[in-house]
Amino acid sequence: MQHYFERSIGVPQSTMTMTLTNFLTLVLLLEMGIPSQSFTASSFLSLRGLALNKAIHGSSPLYAADAATAVEEEEEISSILRPSYPIEPIPLRIGHGFDIHRMVPFEEAGQPVVIGGVVIDHEDQKWLDVEGKYTGTPNTIHKTQLGVLAHSDGDVIYHSLVDAIFGALTLPDIGQVFQDTDPRWKGCDSSKFMEHAYKVMTYYGYKIGNVDVTLILERPKVAGFKPRMKENIVRLLGTTEGRVNIKARTHEKVDSVGELRSLSCHVVVTLEKVDEGKKE
Repeated sequence: MQHYFERSIGVPQSTMTMTLTNFLTLVLLLEMGIPSQSFTASSFLSLRGLALNKAIHGSSPLYAADAATAVEEEEEISSILRPSYPIEPIPLRIGHGFDIHRMVPFEEAGQPVVIGGVVIDHEDQKWLDVEGKYTGTPNTIHKTQLGVLAHSDGDVIYHSLVDAIFGALTLPDIGQVFQDTDPRWKGCDSSKFMEHAYKVMTYYGYKIGNVDVTLILERPKVAGFKPRMKENIVRLLGTTEGRVNIKARTHEKVDSVGELRSLSCHVVVTLEKVDEGKKE
């Protein structure tokens, strides 16, 4: 039938279907009083499905509501996260994220060690004072409470997770979206970045497949804090405990991580395309 259709009018059926759908989308926008030129390619693509359903099932107030929601989502997602190319609806995407931050005495950091949304309470640690700033002698041990030196709260798990989600969707990295020169993010709770990453993920029609975190720091020990970190990730990303794993390891006293002068994190995520027919 498809070959007959193409031979009869000389145009591939897929091209005709796409053209018709684009036309129906424009009709829907005009009915709502929204100028089509105000939309980017990504939001136009999201509205095409609504227009096609409208053509098949007839008019309904729900379609206008859905279209309005698409407009609101469009406004919430910054332009840097709406590239000119389409985010193809492949069934499975994989992303990797990495972050590293300096650890310094608390009085210098001005904020505590926060990992996975949890403040890591700890005893004074043996921090290597490389410059002799606190001990008066370079490369000597200084016992101190530690903090993370960062523009935001320096949460390496959250930052790595956001980067992994953006990476899976072929979007710019967290530093481009939440720039460390922007005063809005000074001392910011990184759960705000996670909430935005979740919005972006759902905007493109994906959900968490699974999350695998590898946290790397010598001290303080974090085993007792991991369950709360996991709860936070599950809540912020709208997923379940069986899809989130957190591992932690030392750096065998090697380099800045091993000397308690930094901590780092790797995260791998998979994203699954949401079946529109089963969407809640």
